[in-house]
Amino acid sequence: MFRFRRNALLLSLICLSINYSIAQLSVFKDLSYVEDGTGSKHQKLSLVLPENSSETPLLIWIGGGAWSYVDYNLELNFAKKFAETGVAVATVGHRLSPATWRDPDLNKGVQHPAHVNDLASAIKWLYDHATEYGYSQEKIFIGGFSSGGHLAALVDLDRKYLGAQNLPKDLFKGIIPISGAYDITHYHTTFKNGSQPELAIQHVEAVFGSTSEALIDASPMTYLENLSTPMLIISDGTVNRYTEYFEAALDKTSFNEYRFVYARELSHTELWRQMSFSDSSQYRDLITSFIQTQLNKL
Repeated sequence: MFRFRRNALLLSLICLSINYSIAQLSVFKDLSYVEDGTGSKHQKLSLVLPENSSETPLLIWIGGGAWSYVDYNLELNFAKKFAETGVAVATVGHRLSPATWRDPDLNKGVQHPAHVNDLASAIKWLYDHATEYGYSQEKIFIGGFSSGGHLAALVDLDRKYLGAQNLPKDLFKGIIPISGAYDITHYHTTFKNGSQPELAIQHVEAVFGSTSEALIDASPMTYLENLSTPMLIISDGTVNRYTEYFEAALDKTSFNEYRFVYARELSHTELWRQMSFSDSSQYRDLITSFIQTQLNKL
């Protein structure tokens, strides 16, 4: 069991896939997880497997992009860094929401719960194809960055999504949400009362809807009674207010298998770049250590 306080942890269709190997890694790109051929170009994933993968752990990873401009293949550098440590990684795409605040042409898309439903479908596909690709069904972890961190937490804590796929509620051995928002009502209010109130509508409501019921339903914090999976939660110095809000809520529960780490010296983009491209990253190392710690319990 581990509960660490913040101040102690400030660290200064079915389509044709393209398969190839780089530096002893096997990469399977653009695998459709909607196997009846009706999936969109976003309902795909890519897999990076370590050399001689057999019963290796799998990290399911969801990239960021405000639920609106996520590109799962932008996470391949991150995936390769982890595959080099012996962890298989799946980078998962999902259908996207409008984002006219970013680009007037991004005016069409889906709303919650389409994103997390897609994620649950991808998880089911990965679970069913474990033997084919050589990773273990019993060693699955999930994490994500920014909007992907929110989805990783939500799909574990709100059990209806895994339940709809007939997946075990204790499927994940660990959750690794990074720089996400975990109470969407708080997220919405922060924009509404901030310097860009229009983003409460153009961004948050475009993704989740405008009703309080929709915002509550989309919030991982709504389901804290389901806390059971060990968590490593990391935040950069830009969006730390949302992580601190989540931490305060977890501190009030009896659950104690979580750890919060704040990379306050890095911006939102800088943390993603460091974890994805730097030869060394203490935050990647923390994730690797967390995964190994949970595997040692099995």
